This record gives sequence, structure tokens and C-alpha cells, in this order.
Amino acid sequence: MITFSDRQLKIPKMQQPVYLVTGGMSQFARAFPNKRTEELCIDALTEAAEFINMTPAQLKKYIHTCYYGHFADHFGDQLLGEAVIHDRLGLDPLGNIGIKTGGATGGSTLWEAYKTVASGYSDCALAMGWERMDEVPTDEGNNLISCAADKDWETPMGHIYTGYYAVMAQKYWQVFGKEEDSFRKTLAEIAVKNRGYARMNPHAQGPKKITVDDVLNSPVVAYPLLALDCCLMSVGAACGILADEKTAYEMTDNPLQIDVTAASHTLRVADRRNMEIPLLPNERPGQYDDLGQRFPGGDRYPGFTGFLAARMAVYYAYNMCGIKDPTDDLDLVELHDAFTISDIQTYEDIGIRPYGEGRTYVESGDCYHTNPHTGEPGKLPSNICGGLIGCMHAVGATGIMQVVEVGQHIWNRWGEMHGDEAKWERFGKQKPDDWTNLQVEGAKRGLAISHAGVGSHVTCTIVQHPKHVLERGD
Repeated sequence: MITFSDRQLKIPKMQQPVYLVTGGMSQFARAFPNKRTEELCIDALTEAAEFINMTPAQLKKYIHTCYYGHFADHFGDQLLGEAVIHDRLGLDPLGNIGIKTGGATGGSTLWEAYKTVASGYSDCALAMGWERMDEVPTDEGNNLISCAADKDWETPMGHIYTGYYAVMAQKYWQVFGKEEDSFRKTLAEIAVKNRGYARMNPHAQGPKKITVDDVLNSPVVAYPLLALDCCLMSVGAACGILADEKTAYEMTDNPLQIDVTAASHTLRVADRRNMEIPLLPNERPGQYDDLGQRFPGGDRYPGFTGFLAARMAVYYAYNMCGIKDPTDDLDLVELHDAFTISDIQTYEDIGIRPYGEGRTYVESGDCYHTNPHTGEPGKLPSNICGGLIGCMHAVGATGIMQVVEVGQHIWNRWGEMHGDEAKWERFGKQKPDDWTNLQVEGAKRGLAISHAGVGSHVTCTIVQHPKHVLERGD
């Protein structure tokens, strides 16, 4: 059984607060045959500069160190791609380093930039992420990405990530879904919601107006996961600018406070040791003592059904930021919906719902911008950008894109950034006649989860408006 020492459970302490000054992103697509990777990164940096009424040249004058995230060197046939992008952005001779943690690469890139500012090493840092996934066929791309799993233990399950998650989906459906057909429909509702929200996002790769039946009738990839349950393979870039308080307020009059934490777990899913469930601030001792009775087979944690790394990342983040209950203290979340099942698993790992009850977050309507049952605002909307299923999964950019999206809601500028007719036209897209402003009104705090593999690396980013920062736990 896994146990932790008090030192390992120590809540992180930063030397100074860190602020998200601005962020930007490129368009996302399955392929950009006429656009180079550095052009996409320039697009992201340009949007970040314009967001705070600067030119890229003006913005670059503040940057002291640079952190670059891109996962798969073999997609672009370019080792040390971070050095190439750094050069093309005109940021030599500043210090830079590349970050790789699989699907969590974007979040990990932010984590490193956050720590360098929090420590005082840099007063302003660039976190830039991208992925180039269009230079190989989709089947080969899936094969290459699956190499991020443990080649000895997980690859025999099919050498495709959908196969790895299908095993977890089967177990979760059996134990917590009680093998009910209604649970399979709940998974489909997630795909419908996220792809539908992507229709309002000009950056998004996979917007679709679909129904639950459309999802259920889509081709099987690895049972019970169907084609419309799965995230996208994408090309694109995103960036964030982090700074200390003094520098942040020199750059803009409205920076947001940001905190990033991280955790990990072995790649060997079948060999994950049993342990007691680490409790979050909104959970009570003994809460899960009868979990195996209520859900036979659910008493072994984390097993196939939970992500310990996500639980530990939010354990650090909630205690550090003073979050007592995510559903009450947060106004929106962006979660790593690589597959519909991983979305539901994450609801439980981060304490939106207790273990075993993740489906109720969807079925209650709490996860929607507008609750479909009441017509009122959803209690805690999720993945309004469309998530990985509807917007994109350009791996190195994903976790950064999510944080920028959260920030735009707290800045109260989501409608401006997503409804701009010129942007739709520039991306060669027709703005929908039924375009809807999905701004979360009055948003003060949000969370983004960046997740790798089958939960091998996870980061949790909390973004708060400075006037609404909760009492910190450090």
C-alpha cells in the first residue's frame, strides 16, 4: 500500500505571487499544409500582445526566460524544436528550455514558468506550447503517441491510447455505471456538449452540432469508446505570459493571479498499488468507507477507475489557494477530456463529485453553460471552449490553451475574443447564425487540468481575479 510522509504532503509555498498577464493562441486544425510551426507560434504571441494593446516587439522586451512545450519530436522530424522556435521568435540569447510530459506538456510548461517567477529568478516568463501532428497519417500518429505509455506493460493492450482508456471505461462502467445503458448515454452527452460549444469558438478544429444518437452510432474505436468519444489530433500553438506583481501591473491594469501544481503516477496502470483515498477539503474522514458496498468492486483505489495524479495535484492546489469546495469556490473549469470517460473520472478526482458519482455532474446539468433542465446558468460550467473533443489536442499547446480560455472568462472578454467577425473571416470560417456568447457571467476563479497518458502526469492551474483571491493555505 502506498503511504506518504508529512514532507511529501507539504503544501507548496511560493516566494511571491505570480500573475497571468496575457495569453494567446493560433487557429487549430488537423493540418496546416501552407503554414509552418513557427508561424503558428507567432500567431499565438501576436494575439497575446494585442490582448494587452502591445505589439509583439513591445511584449518581448519584458520576457526574461522562456519555457517551450512540445511533446512529439518525431511528428515534425525536428529534435530540439524549442531552440528553433526560440530563434524564430527573436528571443535569443535569453535562456530557454523544452518541456515534455506527454499530454500534460502544456500544463507542465506553465508549471515551470510559474516556478521561475515565483522564485524570483525571472520577473517575466514566456510559456509557449505547440504540436505538429499533420506530417504523418492518423493511424501512424496514434501509434507514435501511444509510445508514451509503458512499452513493457501497456503497449500489449493495443498500441493506441483509445485501447488503454477503453479498459478503464469498461471497468468504470461495470463498477460505477453498474452496466446501465444510461451511463453510456451520459458519456455521449459529454461529446454532444463539448462539440456543440466548439461551434462558438473560431479557433476550434472539431465543431459539430450532433445528438446522443449520433455519438452512439459512430464507429467503434475500442469498445466502449466510439469515434465521437475521442479527442482530436491537432496542429496549433498557445502561449501565456507570467510575471511578478510589479511587472504584471506595468504591462496591464488587469492581471490575474495564477497558481500551478503538479503530481504524477506510474505508467503501469495494471500495477498501481492500493492506497487510502487522499481526501480533499470538501470531503470528510470515513466518507469512502462503504464505497465497495455501494459500488461492488469499487473499493480498490485508484485501480483502473481513478487518477491519483489528478487527486494529488488538486490536493496541493486547493490547500495552497484556500479552495474549500470546487463547486462553490470556482466559476468554471477546463478539463482534459481526451475521452469522455476520462472526463467523468476527472470530475471525481478533483472533487466536483464524490468517487462513484461523477455522472451526476453531467446529468444534473451543473456542467453546462446553461442548465438544460432549468434554463438557469450551470453551477460549474466545464469545457466551454469545446475541450479536447471539440476544440483541439495539439498536445504541447493544450494545457496552455485551457488556461487562456479560463482567463478570458475572468477578464470578461470571452465574447470579444470568440465573437470577433474579423477573426472568423481570417480563419476562413463562417460564424454560425446562432452564435452564442458563452461568457460565464461574473467569473472570478477557474481551474484547468492538464493530463498525460493514463494519468502519469497531471497539473492543476488555478486562476483568480486579484480582487477575489481566497485566503491562501500557505
